[in-house]
Amino acid sequence: MTDSIVRPINGHAIEKLHPISPDALDKAPAALVDPVKPLVKQSGPRLHVRTGRLVKRVATHDRTRVAGHLAVRHGGYLVGGTRIVIRRTWDARSAARYERMIRAAEAAGNLDEAKEWEERGQQFRAARHRRRMEMLTSPQQLAKSAVAGTAVGAGLLLGTGVALAIANENIADVLAPTLFLVDAIRWAVIIGTVVWGVASMILPWAILAGLWAVGRQMHTAPEWALPASVRSGDGAPITPSIVVTAMRDLGVSALKTAIKEMGDVGAQMLSPIVIAGCGVEVDVHLPSGVSTEEIQNRRRKLAENLNRHEHEVFITIPPSPRTVRLWIADSGALDEPIGPSPLVTDMEMTANYKTGRAPWGQDLRGDAALISLFQRMLLITGLSNQGKTASLRALALWLAFDPKVEFRLGDLKGIGDWSMFKGLATVLIEGPTDEHVKAVTEMAEEAVREMNRRLQSPDGKTAHPIVVIIDEAQVAYGSGAVDDFKIPYGGSKTTSRYFRAIKAIHDQGRAVNITTWEGTQDPTNENLPKRSREGNHIRSSLVLGTESQARMAIGDSAIDGGAAPHKLRQGLDKGTVVVAGDGIKLAVGQTSVTVRTHYIDEDEAYAIAERAKQRRTAVATRDAAEPVEEVDPLADVAAVIGDQPRMLNQEVLQRLAERNPGYYREWTFPTLKKLLDDVGHGEYKTDGGRMHVSRDRIARALVERDQGDEESVDE
Repeated sequence: MTDSIVRPINGHAIEKLHPISPDALDKAPAALVDPVKPLVKQSGPRLHVRTGRLVKRVATHDRTRVAGHLAVRHGGYLVGGTRIVIRRTWDARSAARYERMIRAAEAAGNLDEAKEWEERGQQFRAARHRRRMEMLTSPQQLAKSAVAGTAVGAGLLLGTGVALAIANENIADVLAPTLFLVDAIRWAVIIGTVVWGVASMILPWAILAGLWAVGRQMHTAPEWALPASVRSGDGAPITPSIVVTAMRDLGVSALKTAIKEMGDVGAQMLSPIVIAGCGVEVDVHLPSGVSTEEIQNRRRKLAENLNRHEHEVFITIPPSPRTVRLWIADSGALDEPIGPSPLVTDMEMTANYKTGRAPWGQDLRGDAALISLFQRMLLITGLSNQGKTASLRALALWLAFDPKVEFRLGDLKGIGDWSMFKGLATVLIEGPTDEHVKAVTEMAEEAVREMNRRLQSPDGKTAHPIVVIIDEAQVAYGSGAVDDFKIPYGGSKTTSRYFRAIKAIHDQGRAVNITTWEGTQDPTNENLPKRSREGNHIRSSLVLGTESQARMAIGDSAIDGGAAPHKLRQGLDKGTVVVAGDGIKLAVGQTSVTVRTHYIDEDEAYAIAERAKQRRTAVATRDAAEPVEEVDPLADVAAVIGDQPRMLNQEVLQRLAERNPGYYREWTFPTLKKLLDDVGHGEYKTDGGRMHVSRDRIARALVERDQGDEESVDE
């Protein structure tokens, strides 16, 4: 072997491969003896791996998925269309349709309609029987008709031939019409043979195309295989069949069974679908065995069945038993902003605290949401940065146009959200510290003292309205600040001075035109005590995290009636509030309404406040640096004792509570004892062993305190 060998290895040509001597073969590794064999062995596992990867890549490729979707979709169209056509044919040839109508009418309790459908079914069966009996006698009639027709036709042809023979003077023309007919039949058979061949090939495909078209029109393919535009249903109008199908597919077995028995007449469950704002509204009367709670708990699935997002479907409970009311938004409509507030556009806006209603926004039907604030305590809550302050401030800006209303305002956030009320409010406290909580608490206690004065005054009920607004009230409820007698300013317990003041106004303030508005975040029993939240006439909530928070915010009855602030979208539904209670118009039987509030930005708020100031008497606004009113317990004890040499501790506590209920209502014997011990009064008992307060010891303590204050000033 002296010639060079050219051998391809792995696709590459190796030129000049010289022969190997026998000695070299004995000494060479096995790989060199046969270079191809080890290469094949090494590439075997790699070949399997590469094949698996290739199969996986092909199976998961976008084109493969698209092709698979197309195959399933059009196959579903064909199968579904066949099923629909067969069912329609069966309905047309049988009494199945009438049976379904009867069952549906019976399920709806409409016996008159059931009877009417039964009569129609009997008429259909009688007509069908008549047709079948006629078919039995039709062969005889057909034979007679054929004989008569043949005789008449032959006579006509013969008569026509005789007429032609006479006209042409040719006896052969007698048979001309008959021969012409025979020739026409021959050509018809020839043409029919050609056409039938083509038709026999086209007809099956035409039938398949027709079945496919029916399935495509009815969207019979699986949901995941449908085109995105059809699957999402964006902009698709809500029809009775869509609502019934959505209810059927909720996963409630009793509902599904009842609708199947009704067939296509399941729409009898529905009231007329009416346009309601940026959506439609329909009442669904549920079959026996299906509760409204089961439907409410499946809100998301119902929305998806209706080709809507969850926030675009609202379920409420109307007065009718076993009925749910669905409000279904137009796709994407709730993401569009509503118009500006009338406070911004109407430069002549006025307000009347007693008879007027504040323009707060729009309800879901697109109607103006107007709210009465007359003698109503108000609470608004929600998660942080969802529009709580802006929503609360919009009501206050409207009420500012009534010159009779006095505002006392505490903003425990303190970033200037309420600064435009300087010159409108008699008190404006801004800041988040314990000192600001103390000032807000004293502001509320001052309102309590004014309430008590009015309650004891003959003209108290006609006094000017005072609205005490506390924004970020959770700061007050959560504060750990205490006064000199270790009484907490904040907190949710009954010892909290802030809580006691708010609760006192809730109890009796309405009667003398003193009300509170509170705005708070993240409602819990600590941030918003039960006795405080339930004292509000109007309870509203923006988006919340859980259903338990929603129940705290607006109450159990509103949530059970369909209210769902916890279903709003955080960040996307800013300014959307769910309102429960009185003061706002509710549909009959409804416990809440969802309002999309007008947004008034800071610049617009300042402009509105300036217009309001022009219609009011200017006021000097106090801030947090100025004490609302100092309380001197030692001087108050001396005042209640008066000229008496001594007084029972119990009587002293009673008179202190009468003198300043907001401050002394929760005082106890230990509280009074601490005060007396701090000023050196000491224990003082009479022969009966009962504790007394000495007028002389209190007077001496006052003198010593005043002297100590003077010495401090001199130093």
